[in-house]
Amino acid sequence: MENFEARLSTIETAIAMQRRLLVNHPVFNAIQSHPDLRTFMEWHVYAVWDFMSLLKRLQNDLTCVSVPWIPACSGNTTRLINEIVLGEECDHTPLGFMSHFDLYMHAMRDIGASPSRIQHFIKLVRAGVDVNNALIRVEAPLPIQTFVNTTLRTCEENSTHEVLGAFLFGREDIIPDMFRTLLDRWRVDHQQIPLLNYYLRRHIQVDDAEHGPAARTLIQDVTGGEPHKLEATLKAGFIAVTARIKLWDALNAHLRAQPSAVPPG
Repeated sequence: MENFEARLSTIETAIAMQRRLLVNHPVFNAIQSHPDLRTFMEWHVYAVWDFMSLLKRLQNDLTCVSVPWIPACSGNTTRLINEIVLGEECDHTPLGFMSHFDLYMHAMRDIGASPSRIQHFIKLVRAGVDVNNALIRVEAPLPIQTFVNTTLRTCEENSTHEVLGAFLFGREDIIPDMFRTLLDRWRVDHQQIPLLNYYLRRHIQVDDAEHGPAARTLIQDVTGGEPHKLEATLKAGFIAVTARIKLWDALNAHLRAQPSAVPPG
């Protein structure tokens, strides 16, 4: 156990610089108004959506979701991943039980952000259109296409421990601090955006206290502490964090190009 914790700490140190760049990204200072926040949400919703593909790939690998049912190798691993799925796919919210994605969609409507593009995208995917072509057909901004395709390649091509690396270091570990920065820096009255405020604070609470620690335990269970697997886990996490930084870079440039934007500072 101590040996694994030491190796995991080494991984976290290696990715720390990218993590700091993401948590302190200037995009959070660029959200100065409701129109800025609407634009942010219309981009960010794709990351909310593709997160579930990472999670479902892990559920597929670490539990049994097919017929006939076959017992999983580890009851502990099965419980951890299913608890994360339960929280993400049907959490208890102010609007009842729903996925965090659906809650985010309600929050978008709450402040006047347009859900039409992401809804059209999901309609195409549900009809069997592959993700890349669906993104092109709805004319999603190119940085969004790049980000989502990076996530889906990880889900489709990488090993279980690599997907776990993207899931932990690229999502669950980084989201609480990233959302804290967003709440601290934007100049939007929290009382005017109750659903988004709830969404962000709920993720801070759950990912810090439950999902992040659970993902660390899953990495130990799946890798067995083997150095080459931990190295691959790190690489996948680094790629995921870098992809998010590039998405935020593009969104930051887009927001600051608007006529009402404040100058960088």
